[in-house]
Amino acid sequence: MSAAPQPQYDAAVFIGRLQPPHRGHLAMLRHALRVAPQAVVVLGSAHQARSPKNPFTWQERQAMVQAALTPEERQRVHFLPMRDFYDEARWVQAVRQGVQALLAPLALPAAPRIALVGHFKDDSSAYLAQFPDWALLNLPRQNQTDATLVREACFATAPDADASAQTQLQQLLHAHLPPGVAQWLLQWRSAEVFQSLRQEWQMLRAYRQSWAAAPFAPTFVTVDALVQCQGHVLLVERGQPPGQGLYALPGGFLEPRDTLWQSCLRELREETALALDEAAWRAALRGSRVFDHPDRSLRGRTITHVFHFDLGHGALPPVRGADDARAALWLPIAQVASQPERFFDDHFFILDMLLRLTHEL
Repeated sequence: MSAAPQPQYDAAVFIGRLQPPHRGHLAMLRHALRVAPQAVVVLGSAHQARSPKNPFTWQERQAMVQAALTPEERQRVHFLPMRDFYDEARWVQAVRQGVQALLAPLALPAAPRIALVGHFKDDSSAYLAQFPDWALLNLPRQNQTDATLVREACFATAPDADASAQTQLQQLLHAHLPPGVAQWLLQWRSAEVFQSLRQEWQMLRAYRQSWAAAPFAPTFVTVDALVQCQGHVLLVERGQPPGQGLYALPGGFLEPRDTLWQSCLRELREETALALDEAAWRAALRGSRVFDHPDRSLRGRTITHVFHFDLGHGALPPVRGADDARAALWLPIAQVASQPERFFDDHFFILDMLLRLTHEL
């Protein structure tokens, strides 16, 4: 009997959002396990609020993958939840550090041979080229499936749809997903969180359809205000979808006759009832910054201009939620870093960048 072939690498890395894990993801992961004794699954878009694009927590996605693996495979697969940094260099550094930390206890060689398993699907796969010291195993597309198709089918089919529509959905899920994942999704559709996400999905779909006939997709311009005072930051709780109930910076869309500055002060006044005169705001201004990552908002391409104010160490001015804000509050800055899942869109990232909440990267 011939000896089993020696693994080509000491570890293999597979990166994806896995929203949800489908048969193509599983095929990629099993290829990683064929070429290396240990595999690391980097679960992207972790530690953030649920949305129609990212409806599942990283813990749920990890459980789905583990349920699709054999007991022997589960022993060899390690999971690394990775949040979105909207900054590729910072994200690459975080992935490298996270993989290194996961592999450190596994008694691998001092300079382990690491493979990166993936597929160049489109521009969203450009990150695969950012790890030149890992051997890139660029595989063809597996099983001709896509997580977007699965999510859209789930949200498009109402929980009380007729038997024919329900059967079509079940057939689609079982065709594209491992059996345990398909069954999990069918049960999840009866949960309250699914109903909330479906309503948001319907709102976003109608939003996009309202400008679908335009010759070019619009670019939206918004303003946001980061106001700090006495170790606190001013936040609003969103009163409407998308992101209803989530924390956000006070802000909104640029009005046709406003400058960016005027829109920022108007939104502050309307959403928080924080009444300071313009001279006080100019004295408190510490700077402004543009945040323009193409994926920062599900509403479409949205470029925001953030004005950063520091009111100093005096008493916290009274605030009150109004207009689109359900509530306005002063949150201790020391508590922000532990709550990324509470924030709308990329607002946690904005706070992280301007207030340096996480210092490890």
